[in-house]
Amino acid sequence: MALVRPRGAGDLPLSAGRAFSLGLTTGAVYFAGTLYWLVETMTTFGGLSTPLALVVALLLVAYLSLFPGVFALVVGRFARTFGASAALLAAPAWVASELGRQYVWDGFPWALLGYSQVTWLPIAQLASLTGVYGLSALLAWTGGAAAYLASGTGRHRLPLGAGTVILVAVCAVWGQWRLSQSALLQTGEPVRVAVLQANISQEVKWDPARAGDITAQYLSMTRQALARGASFIIWPESATPFFFESDLVGGAAIKRLAREGNATLLIGSDQIEQMRAEEQRTRPSERIYNAAFLVRPDGEVGAVYRKMHLVPFGEYVPARRLLFFVAPIVEAASEFSPGEDPVMLPVNGHLASTAICYEVIFASLMRQFVLGGSELLTTITNDAWYGRSSAAYQHWDQASLRAIEGGRYLARAANTGISGFVDPYGRVLQKSDLFEQNLLVEDLRFIRSRTVYSRIGDLVAWVSLAATLGALMACLRSVTTMKGKPE
Repeated sequence: MALVRPRGAGDLPLSAGRAFSLGLTTGAVYFAGTLYWLVETMTTFGGLSTPLALVVALLLVAYLSLFPGVFALVVGRFARTFGASAALLAAPAWVASELGRQYVWDGFPWALLGYSQVTWLPIAQLASLTGVYGLSALLAWTGGAAAYLASGTGRHRLPLGAGTVILVAVCAVWGQWRLSQSALLQTGEPVRVAVLQANISQEVKWDPARAGDITAQYLSMTRQALARGASFIIWPESATPFFFESDLVGGAAIKRLAREGNATLLIGSDQIEQMRAEEQRTRPSERIYNAAFLVRPDGEVGAVYRKMHLVPFGEYVPARRLLFFVAPIVEAASEFSPGEDPVMLPVNGHLASTAICYEVIFASLMRQFVLGGSELLTTITNDAWYGRSSAAYQHWDQASLRAIEGGRYLARAANTGISGFVDPYGRVLQKSDLFEQNLLVEDLRFIRSRTVYSRIGDLVAWVSLAATLGALMACLRSVTTMKGKPE
């Protein structure tokens, strides 16, 4: 917390410009180090030259860095008004900045601070109460409290330090107790689920000459899953090398296999919707959706979920007119339209749900699924775009936290990995490696009870935003009062 200087530093708190520049620099280092894989993704699969891909990646990093920049600007303002006590307001200010990353523009809440705790399961259980923003708040509070203690001022330094230690300890002890109880594992009807990881190279995925082989591979793996007793079988995102609804041969083969195996299949495939004549006057003649088709045991389509949160620069270009030079990315992957509804999927007399690709990082969407009646969370993705970078591991960790938040089992099918299963407490039941062909089968359960988080949502984040705005208003009143005093 360089924004709040310890006693004896000699100067007043940092100026607004200096605070903002420090926050911006910190954000740039963080996001450049976290999203470095964007350059390779855009050059290998997006058709951009390396210099142009670097420019696009830097633009995104610069945009995301604005949020830590604004955070630092706000905390700097607090420091000039409240002194060292401003460090205690850093936590709500930071969480408010993360909330902004979810809702400002199209939203990109990737790698929030709270995700760093997903493998520290006792602490991660806090997400069942507060969601990922509660974990971010806990971490930011401990950092702010440490900065306040280091400032060497204030009568309440020792009680505050002791209280912070007790807070963390209580979270850890309660989390460990929750893990030891694992009450959710004893409820609900069991279901044997399979996830397919066919490991289809992105370079051959849409090669017409390979379509038959790819389809045969998925059908063969599905038969293996049926032989192992799976009644719910999940294919990855855009698994079919054809449009499921319009391909009479491939689509019929999938439906026939569902009937023969008396199983429910979840198929990732693109969907084309022809527009009505009156709509074609102002819009393209057709829309393309990244979709998931639920095929019932009778071979009929029981539901279709259309991806609601599209990947910027992957499935569409934000501010297309301004960023016209990145059009080759979308031309390589097609321009998709977003879905509108969190459609539920009927499975074995219960309701499940699926999130496609990176929309699993939107905790509010996954909560919508639970509120809509989902008793089992699934997510399908194609992380081949990321190569062997850390992106696939980041994606897996963020998906895993959704299981704790929702109090649901999570099944994840990824084309090239990471596929696997996570229990309602964030414990990994099975997990594949990257770039291997694999079939994973696990006994999960449909769960109906709800966590505190599923009931209250991102309340911690909204309260943090309100607290930050309230503190800013207090700063403004302080400035007004000072100006009104006679010299």
